[in-house]
Amino acid sequence: MNQPTSSRWRTIDIVVAAVIAVGFGVIFWAWGLLWRAADPAFAFFPASQALMYGVWLVPAVLGGLVIRKPGAALFCEAVAATVSALLGSEWGGITIVQGLIQGLGAELAFAAFRYRSFRLPTALLAGALTGLGAALFDFFVWNAPYALVSYRIPYALLTVLSATVIAGAGAHLLTRALAGTGVLARFPSGRDRPLV
Repeated sequence: MNQPTSSRWRTIDIVVAAVIAVGFGVIFWAWGLLWRAADPAFAFFPASQALMYGVWLVPAVLGGLVIRKPGAALFCEAVAATVSALLGSEWGGITIVQGLIQGLGAELAFAAFRYRSFRLPTALLAGALTGLGAALFDFFVWNAPYALVSYRIPYALLTVLSATVIAGAGAHLLTRALAGTGVLARFPSGRDRPLV
């Protein structure tokens, strides 16, 4: 486990969390356009499009790994969702509620380790729980009209898988890459030895 961090947010924590969130909010909006454009590619098994889902969950895990403060994962995901809604996401304002639920999943993973572990297994758990939040929301809100066995269950499972790989492992790798550039030097995440 890594050294515990203070739970008090510094100005730089707020600024960097906001940058992550706003940047990903723009990515979310663009990803929504790509998601819709990719529909035909998944026509053979529509539930498999959930493999693309993890991109929408990266800021929750990335925010937690970089900022390492209670609330960072939730803040980054919720603000990113809000930005995408403000930019005109086709899913509208409910995207904000969805972002809160997704961010809560990652927040629970970091809280389970008392904000002291930021290694790959913790990132994978944060990704999986973020994906679980997304899958449950979609299961009952967006996908309720669809068939249970042929769509809703596979979609939910693939959402969790995508989140674990893309948001969990992806955010872990992105954090390490950013740390390697020196841009995270004022954060514990920028000073850690490269551990798994």
